[in-house]
Amino acid sequence: MKIVFMGTPEFAAAALTKLYEAKHEIVLVVTQPDRPKGRSKLYVPSPVKEEALKLGLNVFQPERIKRPENIEELKKYEADVFVVCAFGQILSKEILDMPKYGCLNIHASLLPMYRGAAPIQWAILNGEEKSGVTIMQMDEGLDTGDMLLSAEIPIEDIDTADSLHDKLKNLGADLMIEALKKLEKGELKRVPQPEGPLFYASMIKKEDGALDFNESAEKLALKVRAFQSWPGTYASLNGNYVKVCFACAVRENSGMEPGCITRVEKDCFYVQTADGELIVTKIQPQGKKMMSVKDYLLGKKINVGDRMTKYE
Repeated sequence: MKIVFMGTPEFAAAALTKLYEAKHEIVLVVTQPDRPKGRSKLYVPSPVKEEALKLGLNVFQPERIKRPENIEELKKYEADVFVVCAFGQILSKEILDMPKYGCLNIHASLLPMYRGAAPIQWAILNGEEKSGVTIMQMDEGLDTGDMLLSAEIPIEDIDTADSLHDKLKNLGADLMIEALKKLEKGELKRVPQPEGPLFYASMIKKEDGALDFNESAEKLALKVRAFQSWPGTYASLNGNYVKVCFACAVRENSGMEPGCITRVEKDCFYVQTADGELIVTKIQPQGKKMMSVKDYLLGKKINVGDRMTKYE
């Protein structure tokens, strides 16, 4: 099939690679413009652009896809279908209706749950036992189009947003290959999404990573897993900013106030929360790399009764 592919991050790059390997004719790759990154502010291409250039594919980087001149550019390619995956721009009805088979989207949740920008993080944060991918026929709503195919996987107790992301990016790529095969044979069935109150996976903000020890240990441990790579989870330890990189929860309570260090062992320390204790095993002091608590304790002392507080 003649495909215009639209996507930007690593999650989408995996799908682009699989489509290319499946011998689909990818006539154009549309991705976000290069953006400044890090302290250097050097302009960096998206993972999708990098992969497209490796594969020798044409790349188009419009600032706003809905501008008339960009719509005219898309029309030139006469694609059978647009495959969209975390592109980062809203498509107009004119674009959605342009290809013969419309626009198919890879969404990293089991729709209709977790529509929105951060389905992977919110699934972990809410303690879900499973996640998955849905191939959706796009409409003008936000992740509201008819469902075409879906596949689910369990969320393991050790899964972070990063590990679940990597599982789902491969699952999504394989599922899109299957969807296109069924599309060519006329075997795809459209299933409308049910109406009703559903959890919306809103975009994660930097301040969401602040740990508040007046919450339960279980909730804080889920937050550490959900926000591991971004925005990270952070607190003040004896007045110093630290990121909490790995932690788990236990139900026991020490009787001490939330935020108090209740126990220090050679490779971890315990923090009292509103309910249960948070066991911290890896941290990242400000300006340094992530390290085990064991290594941290070689240079810094943590004592019972020391405090962790929400970093303001």
